[in-house]
Amino acid sequence: MRILVTGGAGFIGSHLSERLLDEGHDVICLDNFFTGSKDNIIHLMDNHRFELVRHDIVEPVLLEVDRIYNLACPASPVHYQYNPVKTTKTSVMGAINMLGLAKRVKARVLQASTSEVYGDPQIHPQTESYWGNVNCIGPRSCYDEGKRVAETLMMDYHRQNGVDIRIARIFNTYGPRMAENDGRVVSNFVIQALAGRDITVYGDGSQTRSFCYVSDLVEGLVRMMECDRFTGPLNLGNPVENTILEFAEKIVRLTGSKSAIIFRPLPEDDPKQRRPEITLAREKLSWEPQVCLESGLSKTIDYFSGRIARS
Repeated sequence: MRILVTGGAGFIGSHLSERLLDEGHDVICLDNFFTGSKDNIIHLMDNHRFELVRHDIVEPVLLEVDRIYNLACPASPVHYQYNPVKTTKTSVMGAINMLGLAKRVKARVLQASTSEVYGDPQIHPQTESYWGNVNCIGPRSCYDEGKRVAETLMMDYHRQNGVDIRIARIFNTYGPRMAENDGRVVSNFVIQALAGRDITVYGDGSQTRSFCYVSDLVEGLVRMMECDRFTGPLNLGNPVENTILEFAEKIVRLTGSKSAIIFRPLPEDDPKQRRPEITLAREKLSWEPQVCLESGLSKTIDYFSGRIARS
C-alpha cells in the first residue's frame, strides 16, 4: 500500500515508517521538523519506497494514499507548551486536513491520540469508556483538549461522511530516537544519570507512570490500523505501573550512575496516576507489550550513550 505518516520524522513516526517499509509498503513521511529530526530517518533516505515531504499539516496537502497515520503533533510538555496556540492548531486543523484527505481518496486514517485525554484521572486504571478529568484552561490543555477535539472530529467525519477511522490512545512510550531535550521522564533521567548530574523528581515521586517500549507500540498501531470494523478508541500502553521514584532508582542502577535523586515542586495539572486498561487491545488486536522495562531501558540507555559519545 501507499501509506502517509504525518510526523514521520519524529520518535514514534520514524520507527513506524521503518516498520512499514520492512513490510514492503511505499511510505510518504510528512514532517515540518518542529520536533522531528532528519537524523531519525536518514537511514531510510536511500530506500526507493520512502519519500520525504517537508510540510505542516496545519495547511492542506494533496496526495493519493491508501492509509494515513496521523502522528504529527509535539507530544512532550516542553515542546507543546512552547507554542500552545500552534499545538492546538496542529491537533485540530491537522485532523481536519487529514480527514478531508481521507474522505477525498477514500483512505483509512488512524489518529494518534493520547492518554492525556483522561487528564488527571479519577478512576484507575483508565478504560476507554472513561470521559476524563481535564482542565480546559490549564497550561497542558493545548495538548489535552487539542487531542480530544481531534477525536471528536474523527468520530463526526466517520458518522457524517463515512470516513474509515481508527483512534489509538497512546500511553507513555520510550526507546531509541527520543529527543534529548523533550523533557520526558525517560530521556531526562537517562541523560542526567549518564552525565552524573542530579536526577530531578517532581513532587515526592509517588505519582505513577506506565512505560511501553516503542516496538510494542508500533506493533499495536499497525494492528489497530488493519483491524476491520473497529474504530476505537483503544488504549495502547504497558499496564505495568511504576512510581517515578522507583523508576529513577532503576535508571541509576542500570546506568551505574552515582547521581543523587533530588525533588522539585510538582508542575501544574501533572497527573498523579497513569496506567492503561488494555483488555480491549487484547480482545480486538491480540496485542499486549512484549518488551520488559529493563530490556527496553538497556536499549534506550545504549542509544543515549552513543549520542553523547558522538557529540
